[in-house]
Amino acid sequence: MRFSRLLIPTTKETPNDATLASHIYLIRAGYIQSVGGSGLYNFLPLGKKILDKVRAVVKDELDKAGCQEVALSFVTPAALWQESGRLEKYGKELLRFKDRKNNDFILGPTHEEMMVNMVRQTVKSYKQLPLNLYQINLKFRDEIRPRFGIMRSREFLMKDGYSFHASTEDMQREFALMEETYKKIFTRLGLAFRVVEADSGAIGGSGSKEFMVLADSGEDTIVVCNDCEYGANIEAAVAKPKAYDVQTEVKTLSMKALYDEGKTATVGFVLPVDIELQEVKACHSVGANELVACEDANTFDILVIEETLGAAVNPAEYSSEEMTYADISSVCEGDACVHCGGSLRYTKGIEAGHIFQLGTQYSDALNCNFLDENGKSVPMEMGTYGIGVSRLLAGIIEQNHDDKGCIWTKESAPFDLQIIVSNIKDEAQVALGEKLYEEMTALGIDVLLDDRKERFGPKIKDYELMGVPHAVVIGKKLADGLVEFLTRDGMEKQEVSSGEIETFLKAQF
Repeated sequence: MRFSRLLIPTTKETPNDATLASHIYLIRAGYIQSVGGSGLYNFLPLGKKILDKVRAVVKDELDKAGCQEVALSFVTPAALWQESGRLEKYGKELLRFKDRKNNDFILGPTHEEMMVNMVRQTVKSYKQLPLNLYQINLKFRDEIRPRFGIMRSREFLMKDGYSFHASTEDMQREFALMEETYKKIFTRLGLAFRVVEADSGAIGGSGSKEFMVLADSGEDTIVVCNDCEYGANIEAAVAKPKAYDVQTEVKTLSMKALYDEGKTATVGFVLPVDIELQEVKACHSVGANELVACEDANTFDILVIEETLGAAVNPAEYSSEEMTYADISSVCEGDACVHCGGSLRYTKGIEAGHIFQLGTQYSDALNCNFLDENGKSVPMEMGTYGIGVSRLLAGIIEQNHDDKGCIWTKESAPFDLQIIVSNIKDEAQVALGEKLYEEMTALGIDVLLDDRKERFGPKIKDYELMGVPHAVVIGKKLADGLVEFLTRDGMEKQEVSSGEIETFLKAQF
């Protein structure tokens, strides 16, 4: 590609709403373009090219693992979400609308219902299982506060996959295979990441793991062990139980639990006075959709006691209709790891992948059954597996940038090599640049030739901003038989003989 033909509107200006490096540099380098400041983005030619390269890595590893790609409708009948019971539970993130016939639809934020609907119409026998189907397609979530560029936008490209099985054991086998496949994807993309235990949230299911791209700018706090591979989202993290005696000082937090169809309950949560309530755990402990603060109460519909308190609390001291013990406490830094006893610490991460063991939650609700070996109709066991493909672009830059701009990894880079002709009026510089461009392109190396009638300063600034991994600078030193080979990471420079640069580049690429 010739820079003179390229649509890439680089700019020195930082967007007013941009705080993260990925948001700033993806816009400044001309990879993406905001659409009206509403959490929507256009991908310009090179942004689309990088998106396609990341998508290709995802697809390649999934296909190697035996998954099959499909493309489901972006527009989803709301009736399917009513069947699954998620239409109201998912909340206002669902963008709902009616067509001209007054039928209800949504723009899919995830496609469990759509995939199950397709499979229940086509798979009837255990002989057709297992099956792992995926798509890499647009999703829409009507975020209340879209921010951080494509890190948390309303419309995004997502890989969502769904597996169907005749047994729990086979679903768990596929879950483990997808965990290993995801590790290969993230490793190929050059990312530092951690696999952590997670809360299943609105997707549901009994077990899930998140793939966290490690970055100080990450929105999610994760708990990791210093001595083993244990990691968990703070909402799902557990530590070795602490022992409490009867003199332990406790506190009671009053909250209102919200359920479907407007039902509510007043809940008292009892835990040690120096321990914070983990609200997601607390919400799960009473099976609620949400917890909201309420005035202190003396009588509770439900009383939940932190399970490690045991005999340190006398339930008879409280007035409640129902009582239970549960893990409702936040893990603190310095707590002991449940696996090895090592010290736990907090770090930050960007959720870029999530895998779930769904069981029969959706197949039961949507009557997705098959005939087993005995001819009995039973629900399929399911797993679901997601990767935020467009979010990965932001994650790569959050981990790989400096104060000058982007630094793309090998698999994600828009080009392998950039050739910068310093002075377009110098015939010798132009001739060498054209020769290298033609020869490297013929070898299958993806090359960007900066042939613009522009000064060298802006050209090198654009190179630093755009973040192509390597460049050849053909400048004044050509008169002495030398050119420069640049490595974007660290801006390392290496002088190479102009007569040997072709051989040098062939060895490099």
